[in-house]
Amino acid sequence: MSSPRIDDELRETIMTRPDVILEDQDLMRALIAANERAMGGNIVDLRGIAMDRLEARLDRLEDTHRSVIAAAYENLAGTNQVHRAILRMLDPVEFEPFLRDLGGDVAEILRVDVIKLVLESVQNDEDPAIKRLGAVLSVAEPGFIDDYLLTGRATTVRQVTLRQIEKGRREIYGEKADWIRSEACLKLNFGPGRLPGLLVMGAEDPHQFTPQQGTDLLTFFTGVFERQMRRWLS
Repeated sequence: MSSPRIDDELRETIMTRPDVILEDQDLMRALIAANERAMGGNIVDLRGIAMDRLEARLDRLEDTHRSVIAAAYENLAGTNQVHRAILRMLDPVEFEPFLRDLGGDVAEILRVDVIKLVLESVQNDEDPAIKRLGAVLSVAEPGFIDDYLLTGRATTVRQVTLRQIEKGRREIYGEKADWIRSEACLKLNFGPGRLPGLLVMGAEDPHQFTPQQGTDLLTFFTGVFERQMRRWLS
């Protein structure tokens, strides 16, 4: 019994364009499987094994490539986001609009639910100027910021702290405290002789800020914010 002959036109296509078959993974699998059946079950096909391994390696490389591309796009999007927030933060020429924008447009650009500025001071929240800005600004006694950042741990205070929390502190978030699940805390240095400040970004999403995330962009944002605050404080 003669084996079936391949169609002449198809044979010609394969001979002139073998890359069509080589680039078709499903077709290559079918050819390899047919070759294995032809050789029988007692023959170890080292070439087939090598092909399987190469294919698995190619799949891993493609997955890695997609992950790298996705991470690059995410990083670029984050950079653009922070740059837009900084430009918006530089617009106001007076302090009160600056703080109101912080809790409004800047928070919206950064996609956080709450932004609060905490200043250590001997004054209290009953000061009329502080009351006017109570939605964004709160005052705490000296030493509060380090205690808040360390939460009883014996370690060094970092400029940027990202963490997940069970709920927010009312001293920071007020009536919104119960639904805050993650936060970014940016410690602010206003220069020699001045008490520190703290910029807190709170999010309802528990995964928005986690300790595993990079802090380079927020460190840059902190530096710009410190310089703006020093201008107002001077």
